[in-house]
Amino acid sequence: MSNYKRIVVKVGSNVLTRPDGMPDVTRMSSLVDQIARLHSEGVQVILVSSGAVASGRGVLRSVGHLDSVSARQLFSAVGQVQLMNRYCDLFGEWGIVCGQVLTTKESLSTRRHYLNQRNCVEAMLAEGVIPIVNENDTISVSELMFTDNDELSGLLCTMMGADALIILSNIDGIYDGDPSESSSQVIRRVGVGQSLDQYIQTARSSRGRGGMGTKSRISQKVAAEGIEVIIANGTRPDILTDLVLGDGEVVCTRFEPAAKPTSGVKMWIAHSEGFAKGEVHLNEGASRAILESRAASILPVGVVRVEGDFERDDIVRIFDHRGVAIGVGRTSADSDTVRGMLGVRGAKPIVHYDYMYIETV
Repeated sequence: MSNYKRIVVKVGSNVLTRPDGMPDVTRMSSLVDQIARLHSEGVQVILVSSGAVASGRGVLRSVGHLDSVSARQLFSAVGQVQLMNRYCDLFGEWGIVCGQVLTTKESLSTRRHYLNQRNCVEAMLAEGVIPIVNENDTISVSELMFTDNDELSGLLCTMMGADALIILSNIDGIYDGDPSESSSQVIRRVGVGQSLDQYIQTARSSRGRGGMGTKSRISQKVAAEGIEVIIANGTRPDILTDLVLGDGEVVCTRFEPAAKPTSGVKMWIAHSEGFAKGEVHLNEGASRAILESRAASILPVGVVRVEGDFERDDIVRIFDHRGVAIGVGRTSADSDTVRGMLGVRGAKPIVHYDYMYIETV
């Protein structure tokens, strides 16, 4: 039996597609077989699946003189249909219903939309439906896109209160050197707050938008919120069932979860940096209080300046006295009101502790 009741599984384009850009049907079938077995064991699985753009590119081949955003929208529109049809057929062989959830970064930018999407996925899981989630690239544009589906899966994992996030790539995990070198070894466990910067290569995957740098950053953030994260090789046979149901030690990188889980609101805020509408810059005293206690609100007396225009309840980035970004939070007032409060003692918090997420430094 699994120790996990609910997991999010993210599968990258390099796992799901052949070199020619067409879907790897054999691998998709294997993946579905494994998820079906987990489903039968009572594990709720949310699948974040890449592959739509790659599938569309493999079908259309050449699209003429389109800019990169238009080409991506076209490939996604064609490829997403093929991807979901294949999943529906494969899950149908097991008598399992799957459903499509397409989302955008902008659609998760408010707490109300965030909760609406969570309720939708909860309803699917309650009825035994496998949610298959992907970014809606047909309407996304560059500045509003998720970095990649790693970022989306991290947000979804915290939104749904999953026990674990499993990121399937085409290598065994994060290595302590160049993965192509025989002397390099997979880093098997990563502690909370442990830096991996020295091991991360900046190259992106050949078909996806992200790379191991994004995977590492998202994994550390999700683990810091009390959720285990695993990066493993999705091309290995039975990788999912071995990770979730197996007794043996699977070669992978595991990010150990923080002992104290983060609240649901703070989880949403932690993944909302891309939605920030402005900046709040602190003086040295306020910076020290925030970083040392992690239970202090941001008061007007501790703020030296505010950047950008924002409304009440918008997300803002928080900077310390050195100009270093240390977190994000939800404001209690609009930017004009906040500017008029700067330096005032005894005023209500600009960002309350309950609505603030500070990075582990």
